[in-house]
Amino acid sequence: MKINCLACGHSVNLDGAYDDYEGQVKCVACGAILEIRAEQGSVRLVHFVALPRRPAREEVLEATH
Repeated sequence: MKINCLACGHSVNLDGAYDDYEGQVKCVACGAILEIRAEQGSVRLVHFVALPRRPAREEVLEATH
């Protein structure tokens, strides 16, 4: 079973363990969190939850000094 990430479009392959699953999946390409519901090997719902938090520019500058 495959789904496309709603943030970046990457094709996310889900194995048989996700045939009857409801919960979160992380995109390996961009790190977005997707909420999915699958029943009997078919995707019923894909919902975008969040992108990974990127540090603010000030946090990056502080970390490098």
